[in-house]
Amino acid sequence: MTPEEFRRYGHELIDWIADYRTNVATHPVMSRVQPGDIKKQLPAEPPRQGEHFADVLADLDRIVMPGLSHWQHPSFFGYFPSNGELASVLGDLASTGLGVLGLAWQSSPALTEVEEVVTDWMRQMLGLSPAWSGVIQDTASTSTLVALLSARERTTNYSLGRGGLQSEPKPLVVYATAHAHSSVEKAALLAGFGRDNIRVIPHDRNFAMDAMALWRAIDSDIELGRTPCAVVCTTGTTTTTAYDPLWEIARVVERYGLWMHVDAAMAGSAMILPERRSLWNGIESADSLVVNPHKWLGVAFDASLYYVRDPQHLIRVMSTNPSYLRSAVDEQVKNFRDWGLPLGRRFRALKLWFVIREQGVEGLQARLRRDIDNAEWLADEICNTPGWTVLAHVTLQTLCVRHEPAGLTGDALDAHTLAWCDRVNRSGAAYLTPAILDGRWMVRISIGALTTEREHVENLWATLQAAVSK
Repeated sequence: MTPEEFRRYGHELIDWIADYRTNVATHPVMSRVQPGDIKKQLPAEPPRQGEHFADVLADLDRIVMPGLSHWQHPSFFGYFPSNGELASVLGDLASTGLGVLGLAWQSSPALTEVEEVVTDWMRQMLGLSPAWSGVIQDTASTSTLVALLSARERTTNYSLGRGGLQSEPKPLVVYATAHAHSSVEKAALLAGFGRDNIRVIPHDRNFAMDAMALWRAIDSDIELGRTPCAVVCTTGTTTTTAYDPLWEIARVVERYGLWMHVDAAMAGSAMILPERRSLWNGIESADSLVVNPHKWLGVAFDASLYYVRDPQHLIRVMSTNPSYLRSAVDEQVKNFRDWGLPLGRRFRALKLWFVIREQGVEGLQARLRRDIDNAEWLADEICNTPGWTVLAHVTLQTLCVRHEPAGLTGDALDAHTLAWCDRVNRSGAAYLTPAILDGRWMVRISIGALTTEREHVENLWATLQAAVSK
C-alpha cells in the first residue's frame, strides 16, 4: 500500500468509525451470532494474491459487524466500562502509524518522556504523593504479576540471582480475598508461589477484607513454618466494587514487613474525584498500585498504569541490559524496558495524553459524576420496588441486583435470575452480566459507557421490570 492509497482508505476508515459511533445505538447490544458463524465466512487458507483493500473494508460490515457486542453502546451495562474516547482512538492511530518502539530512551526519546509526563499527570489527578513513580503496562493482569514478582524478590533478598524459589527453605505465601480479581490468583501461580500458598482471607458483610482475619492467617503461617510475602488488596472489587480497608491492612503489613499491592483497576479512576478519595485511605502505605485508564476513564484499550514507591527495586528485578541496547545517556534517563516484562513497548502514552488534553480534568470528572448519579438513581428505584433487592452497597457505578418473587428460593431463584438476565441480553435492548455472590446468582449492572445518559438508565429499568414479568 502506498502512502496515497493509505490516505484514501484511511479517510474511508475514519468515516466508517465515525459513522459507527454515531449509529451504535441502532444495533442490538449483544451479538446474535452462533459459535462458528464468523469463521465459516472466512477462507480456510490465506489468499495467494493480494486483494483490493476496498474488499477488505467491505468485510468489516459483512462479516465483522454482526459478530460484535457493542461496548460503546449507551445500553451496554456488562462487565465494566471499556471506553474509547475518540481522542484516544486518534492517539492509538498516531502510535501505530508512527510505528516506533521503546526499546530504550534513545530508540525513541519522545515515547519515554511523554510517558513520564502523563503518568505523573495521572498521579496528581489521583491525589497520590510525589513518592510514586508510574509506568504504562498493557493490563492489570501484567501489573499484578510484576507486583508479585517484585514482592517475591524483596522477601527472598533477590533469590532470582541464586537458586530462585527452589532454593528457599520455606514456602512463600500470598494473601487476598475471594473477591480479588481472578488475575491475582493467576499472577501468584505464574510467579511460582503455588496454589497451596495462596490464602483466601475472609471478608466482612460489605465484601471487604477482614484485617483481623488477615492478621490471624499471617500468624498461623509463621507458626507453620511458612514465609508471609504479599497482600493483594482491592479497591473496587469486580463483583461489587467493595473497598478493602487499606489503612487497617497497612498496619498489619507494616508489622510483618509484607509487600502490599493494591488492585484499583476499574474503580481507581474514581480517585480523580476528591470527594471519593476517602475510599482508599491508606494508599500511601502500599508498595505498588494498578489503575486502568482503559476502563472507566475513557482511554482506548490497552493502557494500565502501574505505580511503585521504590522504582530502583523494580528495576533490579526487571532489568535487562544487553550490549546492543546500551547508550551514553543511560545514567540520565529512564529505560522503561527495565520497568516491566516486555523489552519492546508501544507509544501507549499518546492515547492517555490525547484524552487528558482534549477532555481536561474537569471534563473527565463531570462524566464520572454523571455515571455515579445515574447508579444512585437506579439503586433508589430498585430499593423502592417490591420484589427487587440491591445486594451490595452502591459505592460507585456498579449495582448488584436480584429479583426475588415471593416463595422462590435456592436453585429455583438462581434459574429465575439467569433466565430474566438472558431475556434482556437476547432482546438486544441492553447487555448485563450475571455473577455469583454469596453462593447465589445475581445480576451486575455497570454504568459507564461514554454515551449512557439518564434516559438510557430509565429505559434499562423498564426493560428489567418487563423481563421478570414474562
